[in-house]
Amino acid sequence: MPAHAPITAFDQLVLDLTPRYGPGEARSIARIVFEDAFDTRRPSEKQLSATENIRLEDIRRRLLLGEPVQYVLGEADFFGLKFAVNPAVLIPRQETEELVAWVLEWLKTQNIHAPALLDIGLGSGCIAVTLKRKRRDIRLFGLEKSPDALALATENARRILGDDDFMFAEGDILEPGSLPALPPLQVIVSNPPYIPQHERMHVPEHVLAHEPALALFVEDNDPLIFYRVIGVFALEKLQPGGALFFECNAFNANEVVSLLVRLGFSDVALRKDLAGADRMVFGCLPAR
Repeated sequence: MPAHAPITAFDQLVLDLTPRYGPGEARSIARIVFEDAFDTRRPSEKQLSATENIRLEDIRRRLLLGEPVQYVLGEADFFGLKFAVNPAVLIPRQETEELVAWVLEWLKTQNIHAPALLDIGLGSGCIAVTLKRKRRDIRLFGLEKSPDALALATENARRILGDDDFMFAEGDILEPGSLPALPPLQVIVSNPPYIPQHERMHVPEHVLAHEPALALFVEDNDPLIFYRVIGVFALEKLQPGGALFFECNAFNANEVVSLLVRLGFSDVALRKDLAGADRMVFGCLPAR
């Protein structure tokens, strides 16, 4: 009888990861590893060098401990771009791509040259940088409370945009005295912390263990604090006809809609993500 072909490094990684992640997720993670770490689109055919095998063993160990593959590899895909990530920032998610698409869609309907756009809570910079990469005339501004996240967002912007044509600054939207001077804006976009503490049990274990709580959670007694503060800020900084875009928690998205209506925004709209969850809210500052 012919001898069985030896198991490949890719198939072995899938087998090793399956007890923790399940067969489908294990294969998906292993494919990301081989495509991004070992630059191959044919992982089952990849023969690893001694150096690559050493790297694979380190990757395997970290994955088996539950560390997200994006942190292990130091990068994440977003809107067709590669963003550097580390535990100082949230891993970019597909739902947020849909928010970016909505902003770009709205801008196409507006006759605005060189719109001034502010991203509040930059994280990795995935929202702000993608928007400017897709719409190069945007005058881009960003605020971030975490110095480590700000440094990473700046690194991503310089690498992906290829220039320094943006202004990212350290600032806490809840502390007005910490904010830099900003011009009148046409767009404000934010994916703020929005998970109340009492919903922690719904958050996957690997997210709780590895992603920054600062970017995830708000206190139970005021879960809409960022939406309210940013909404009031937008009333002051947006030009008439300017737009405010939020990513939000499916459990209180309708409350965000009601909040923007109460603040006086017009054309307030709620959109579902591809999974059918209420995820994004838009409001327009009425023309005076």
